[in-house]
Amino acid sequence: MGIVFGAVATAVAYFVPWLPAADSKQADRIHFLFWFTTAICIGIFAVVAAVIVYSILKFRVKPDDDSDGVPLHGNTGLEIVWTAIPAVLVTAISIVAAVILVQNGRAGSDALNVDVTAQQFWWQFTYPTLGKFTSPTLNLPVNQPVVLHLKSVDVIHSFWVPQFSQKQDAVPGIETKLVITPEKLGTYPVICTELCGLGHSLMRSTAVVQSKTDFDKWAQQQKAALHGPPGAAGLTVFTAQGCASCHTFTPAKATGKVGPDLDNLTAAAKKAGQPLAAFIKESITNPDAYIAPGFKKGVMPTTFAQTIPADQLQELVTYLQTGQK
Repeated sequence: MGIVFGAVATAVAYFVPWLPAADSKQADRIHFLFWFTTAICIGIFAVVAAVIVYSILKFRVKPDDDSDGVPLHGNTGLEIVWTAIPAVLVTAISIVAAVILVQNGRAGSDALNVDVTAQQFWWQFTYPTLGKFTSPTLNLPVNQPVVLHLKSVDVIHSFWVPQFSQKQDAVPGIETKLVITPEKLGTYPVICTELCGLGHSLMRSTAVVQSKTDFDKWAQQQKAALHGPPGAAGLTVFTAQGCASCHTFTPAKATGKVGPDLDNLTAAAKKAGQPLAAFIKESITNPDAYIAPGFKKGVMPTTFAQTIPADQLQELVTYLQTGQK
């Protein structure tokens, strides 16, 4: 019976796709720990289930037997065994988990550093050693360790890519770290797994794993766009800051509906009684100063004045100004 129960449990564990693909070196180790623990659990389940079923069949009371059972004090040897074996198994799991945790935290000397900023409700990725440009997507070179330096500017968020099998919180006032070594080319979802407000379900981005050649080419393009003409640089900032997730703006092919339509800023500036450029800048840095009809205060983050460098803020203002009808 133990073999039968073990075989059934093994089939369920093996043939049902419980886990996403393991596409990073850290995920390979985590999956090993998962299956190591699962194998132990299957063994325990098989023994316990077999003993229970055997006891039910062998020692069940007959219909006409109303007598008391045999009084038993206990079995010291059995108690020692069923205490010692679980203790050994739990210790084994703890040791394997500790080794994997240490290994997954080591990045090595050739790691790429990426600053990850979480904010309601978008992700921003900055590459400080490659020109300090920002990107709304997390682009990574394949087979190179990457250290993500996570921070939040408002509430607690949590960074997770299922295929990398790791998750790390982004906490206001604290920098947390996560090491990733992607092993396969592809595009993966970046998900916030900490309930962070009304737009939590929309706080998504993309991780793109590229060959080293393609990654270097992409990085050069990002730096060139950042230091290019005002309009092109402004589009880069607009995209990097996640504006498209909340606003409609035709020049950027943005179709967000959470915030006001940015194609109509000229009319909004007239209603607010301000010059267009000043109105745009104030709307970014102090979004509650003027609220468009039909919208509410407190929806747009108030931290852009601190998180967007002054030169990039000016590029964004110029881009939005020149894109008006």
